[in-house]
Amino acid sequence: MKDPYESIEVGDEINGSEMKIDQEKIAEFAEVTLDYNPLHLDDKFMQNTSFGKTKYGGIIGHGLLNYGVIVRMMTDWLWPRGGIHRRLQTKHVKPVYPGDTILPVATVVEKKSTKSKRWVNFKIELKKQNGELVVVGESLAEFP
Repeated sequence: MKDPYESIEVGDEINGSEMKIDQEKIAEFAEVTLDYNPLHLDDKFMQNTSFGKTKYGGIIGHGLLNYGVIVRMMTDWLWPRGGIHRRLQTKHVKPVYPGDTILPVATVVEKKSTKSKRWVNFKIELKKQNGELVVVGESLAEFP
């Protein structure tokens, strides 16, 4: 049986499951995480509030919800191949609003072997249904 690590190539792409974001999903996430910030729950408040130079015009999804969608993609892909997700660093570049659908994608950018471990680095992107970039980042996986 071929070692799954050996079949991974730089440039390989992982497409995660898309997720439709609506007010109910945002409210459920707030309940689970205990994050009741009006940023995520009070549309009227958000229409009249600005954060420095930023005005969202309505509620936005939790950044950790985006993070969770990415982690799910990585775990779903790595675990059957014997990989372990070790690190994820992200930067949010656009908000996610109710009605948006988000889709995570990871691209293999590097494979590296050390004396005792094998590593894969990924470029991470989370995009909206229109292709607009929401989150960028990188991820690291270990293949023992």
